[in-house]
Amino acid sequence: MRLNWPAVSALAGAVAAVVALIAYLMPPAPPPQPQSDAVAPTPATQSSSPDPVTTRPEPPTPSPSPESSTPRPPRPSPTRAVPVSSEPLPAIRPGGCDGAAAALAAYRRNAGTVRSSQAAAAQQTYRDLMGAGLDAEGVVGAKISRLAGEFQELNFRLTGMTGGDPNQVITDINTDAAELNRLCEST
Repeated sequence: MRLNWPAVSALAGAVAAVVALIAYLMPPAPPPQPQSDAVAPTPATQSSSPDPVTTRPEPPTPSPSPESSTPRPPRPSPTRAVPVSSEPLPAIRPGGCDGAAAALAAYRRNAGTVRSSQAAAAQQTYRDLMGAGLDAEGVVGAKISRLAGEFQELNFRLTGMTGGDPNQVITDINTDAAELNRLCEST
C-alpha cells in the first residue's frame, strides 16, 4: 500500500488544528479557592436521647456609658503617603508570545547539525508552539499556529515523510518568527 504523504501531512495539520480549537473552546478550570479561616458547616449529629435539649445563649444587653449617652464619632486614623513610582509599568505581551519565544529558543539550542536531531527538535517545537497557541488570540494566535504547522512540515521533510527541501520551510519559519516577534513587541 502506498501512502499519499501530502494528504497525510494535510490530515495531520487538520487534526492539530481541531485539537487546538477544542482546547481553545474548553472553559478554563476554575481557580483554586483560597483557604480561609472560616469554619465550614458540619452536619448535625443525632443525639441518642429522645428529647434533645438545645439552649441558646442570651444576647448581651448593652450597658449605658456612664460618661455620656451620645455616641462619639470615630477618630480618623493617621494616613501615610504612599510613594508613587515614576517608572512606567512594563508592557503586557499578548498571550502565547512568551511560550512561543521559549519554543523557538529551545529549537535553536537543540537542533544541532544532524538531520535526526533537527527533526526531533522540530517535532518538539511543533508541540510547544501548539501549547503556546492555546494562550494566544487574534493575529498572534494565527501566527503561532502557522509556525507550528511549518515546524511540523520541517519535521516531515527532515524525516523523509514528504519530499521537498527543508531549507524552503526554514526560510518560511524565519520570516514568520520575525513577524511574530514584531507582533509581540509592538503591544
